[in-house]
Amino acid sequence: MQSAWGELERGPLATSELARRVLGLNGHPGAAAAAVFAMLGGDDRFEVDGEGVWSLRGGARRPGSPLSRLPYAVVDVETTGGRYEGGHRMTEVAVVEVRGGVVGDVFETLLQPGRAIPRRAVSLTGITGGMLAGAPTFDEVAEEVFRRISGRIFVAHNAGFDWGWLRAQLGDALGDVPEVERLCTISLARRLVPELRHRNLDALAEHFDIPVARRHRAGGDALATARVLLRLLDRAESLGIGDLRSLKRYRPPRSARRQGDLFERDGPGRRG
Repeated sequence: MQSAWGELERGPLATSELARRVLGLNGHPGAAAAAVFAMLGGDDRFEVDGEGVWSLRGGARRPGSPLSRLPYAVVDVETTGGRYEGGHRMTEVAVVEVRGGVVGDVFETLLQPGRAIPRRAVSLTGITGGMLAGAPTFDEVAEEVFRRISGRIFVAHNAGFDWGWLRAQLGDALGDVPEVERLCTISLARRLVPELRHRNLDALAEHFDIPVARRHRAGGDALATARVLLRLLDRAESLGIGDLRSLKRYRPPRSARRQGDLFERDGPGRRG
């Protein structure tokens, strides 16, 4: 996005020329046009006239920091399997820092949920009641979790699930929840890798050749998600998507979609 902005700061450009300069596309004009419209068409900082000439919209603000320079907190939680309102609680949480295009510090801990763990949850995660003897409650680690996600972009695989749990338990423990931007790697995969039919964590890890250790444990899943995020950000950069606003607004050209599969919704409560 920054490269498109830089080119158009010098003056308007035809779609084909913009595709050549920014995306390196010299082939079929229809494909080049589709790529440019996918990159810029949903961004109100750019405008195109009836002749296919692009320019910067008057008063538009320069794109934000490049995606690779932004700080991310990649999170995974494991729970006793039911609803928070029904008395279920987290049994494990992990937060992985990603900054400057690399995976950084990892925080992970088991959590004492204060209740029995249903057999189906034990079967999925392998976390048993015996393993949680002596583990801290969430209240005891809440300030550390708050610190590690505050000021960063919150990322998770099915972010609504993980954010919902952290928001509930942080709110109860501290009376406060950090204001953060949020990204979901399932949603990003739909838009950045539309050729994939399945977007669960195993499928994405296999596609990007990422090993997954300790599947369905918070630390293992968070690390795998962090590495998937880096590959997705690389894909975004190759598409000319330069900042967070553009990433959230990007939609792939229809030719890249797989027979209506692109916007299929995962079932409620599925973790991926």
